[in-house]
Amino acid sequence: MHKIFIDGSAGTTGLRIKQRLQQRNDIELLELPEELRKNEVARTEISNASDLVFLCLSDNIAKLAVPNINSNVKIIDASTAHRCLDNWVYGMPELCNEQRNKIRNAKRVANCGCHATGFIALVRPLIKKGIISKDYPIVAHSITGYSGGGKKMIADYENTNRSFYYNSPCQYALLQDHKHIVEMQKYSLLDNLPSFQPIVADFYSGMSVTVPLNKILLSQSIIANDLLEIYKEYYHESELINIENKQNTQLPANKLSGFDDMKISAYGKDNFIVNACFDNLGKGASGTAIQNMNLMLDVEETTGLLLSDKEK
Repeated sequence: MHKIFIDGSAGTTGLRIKQRLQQRNDIELLELPEELRKNEVARTEISNASDLVFLCLSDNIAKLAVPNINSNVKIIDASTAHRCLDNWVYGMPELCNEQRNKIRNAKRVANCGCHATGFIALVRPLIKKGIISKDYPIVAHSITGYSGGGKKMIADYENTNRSFYYNSPCQYALLQDHKHIVEMQKYSLLDNLPSFQPIVADFYSGMSVTVPLNKILLSQSIIANDLLEIYKEYYHESELINIENKQNTQLPANKLSGFDDMKISAYGKDNFIVNACFDNLGKGASGTAIQNMNLMLDVEETTGLLLSDKEK
């Protein structure tokens, strides 16, 4: 029986992790009384009584928590705080062939960001295959449900007296300073930061990340099916990234809401778009966190995860 503590279990990511783990008989969830939830001494004590700790905290609080946790206790940090540090393992098992073993053997894993998960899944294989260069001028847009903004944004969107502006999709991070951009560049192997357009809309959860590809900038002549074959080869060992062959005419961003896997698709003739569809709280946060936990505890990788019908 593995002892697990979720520091920040009241937040959207922590709550989804808790809901998933409560269904398992190989996990003992350690919990603090509500009145001690923000007590640093109590949090440290219960963390050090655990086999593994999830940090579902703000960046600053996560940075303060880590030094207090014993080196023998495994940590999965869901914040942005440690994602680009060399002494932490990046928590995206599908990143490359070696990444699963790195996660299995790690004591400190930084869970990947939601937008970054879809972006890296799309861009890195194309760079590794030589379809696009490392200095390709990448532009991407990503549509997310409002749960990605945490409790305050959820309350704002679900307020019956909300502003009418909430009825419309809203672009944000207009200064090109979104906190995921650095990891998007680093783990996609890009020389330069991408131009990134995140958009939040009036639905609870789901995410659709799209990268357009200009045919005249590609290294070779290809068709959309060639792109699908590249992704199939790259992710052939993954149970959580599926390649969709159907040529849809629409891409709803909430298609995989509630699930923990991802679908990748490619479209176009003269120019192309590639798309990653998943749940921002699933493969974009809690689902990957549990996937990483399973690897770190030597449990079958998809245990406790909810996978969609591959034909959905």
